[in-house]
Amino acid sequence: MAFPYMEAVVGIMILTYIFETYLDLRQHAAHKLPTLPKPLQGVVSQEKFEKSRAYSIDKSNFHFVHEAVTIIIDTAILFFGILPWFWTKAGDFLVYAGLNAENETIHTLAFLAGVMIWSQITDLPFSLYSTFVVEARHGFNKQTLRLFFKDMLKGIGLSILLGPPIVAAIIYIVQNGGPYLAIYLWGFMFVLALVMMTLYPILIAPLFNKFTPLPEGELRTKIENLASSLKFPLKKLFVVDGSTRSSHSNAYMYGFFKNKRIVLYDTLIQQCKDEEEVVAVIAHELGHWKLNHTMYSFIAVQVLTLLQFGGYTLVKNSKDLFQSFGFETQPVLIGLILFQHTVIPIQHLVSFGLNLVSRSFEFQADAFAKKLGYSSALRGGLIKLQEENLSAMNTDSWYSAYHYSHPPLVERLAALDESDKKED
Repeated sequence: MAFPYMEAVVGIMILTYIFETYLDLRQHAAHKLPTLPKPLQGVVSQEKFEKSRAYSIDKSNFHFVHEAVTIIIDTAILFFGILPWFWTKAGDFLVYAGLNAENETIHTLAFLAGVMIWSQITDLPFSLYSTFVVEARHGFNKQTLRLFFKDMLKGIGLSILLGPPIVAAIIYIVQNGGPYLAIYLWGFMFVLALVMMTLYPILIAPLFNKFTPLPEGELRTKIENLASSLKFPLKKLFVVDGSTRSSHSNAYMYGFFKNKRIVLYDTLIQQCKDEEEVVAVIAHELGHWKLNHTMYSFIAVQVLTLLQFGGYTLVKNSKDLFQSFGFETQPVLIGLILFQHTVIPIQHLVSFGLNLVSRSFEFQADAFAKKLGYSSALRGGLIKLQEENLSAMNTDSWYSAYHYSHPPLVERLAALDESDKKED
């Protein structure tokens, strides 16, 4: 008797949903707590706490509805054989259009086009509500409807431009990879990642945001001096107009080898009136670079990708797997999709492990910034970002352990205080 892959996957999806909903309920209860956690009392203003609490509860309520609808749709798609039906209809469409439905690449692209249209239709109401109701209600949304749909169309255009050659290459590699298929697939994805990391900030990101050099002044001088003292090969220092879409703030760096760039959101500069706080945030980011966190994370992702493709090669010709989900043929991309569904439990465990490592890296980067003399400024910057972004002040320990890639503010401040006490 063939193993019931589809039933097992649906069962695991539902159990995962129940478990994660339990964690969401715990977090929702934490959001409703009427007082700040003790370490933040007198640190965060009551006004900001009330606003943060209202924002967190609104987002949580929206999340419950979104997740419930998502699990119903995803379960129905698998249980009622919508995927194989969609695959068949994509072939019928090609025949009707006078195209070669026997060509797997063309058939796959037609299938993906239908999936993309379906995803846009089902996701659109949630995206609109999140942006123009939840985010707008709490003062974050700065987008117009025109800009929203303009961004959406740009994203679709990029998918149409970049998707077909990538899909065609993957199908070709799987069909001709032989015994070294996993290595060939990993090699292709590795090169693709490097190409996208190079092209994204130069060609793609500017399609959505305007990047301008940080003006000459004290802030620029301080950041350049900090980078120079750490031998960070800073080539360009940009400000991005994040305020055109949202008042959330951030900062990041990118680039290979001797061609590094730092990007500050204009909202970050506006919110941190004290320039030392902005520099402290950059010191934290430079800590990730100096401590090789970015490289370690990249290597970990590459190892996991190789292992994933190795697992795929073991099941890609499994008739039982395809037939369990209602497929009579074994298309390459469908095989990859089905394999992804079968390893959902492993993906959750890996994600949990990566979050543990990420939180450890954050503590290390904070400690690095502190060693550079930015302890007070970093505390101020972290508090300011927490307040201005209305991030959750009260967090459930189980929820944060499972979901958070960054430690809650209370834990980060406690770590900085602990290191201060050790030095005293």
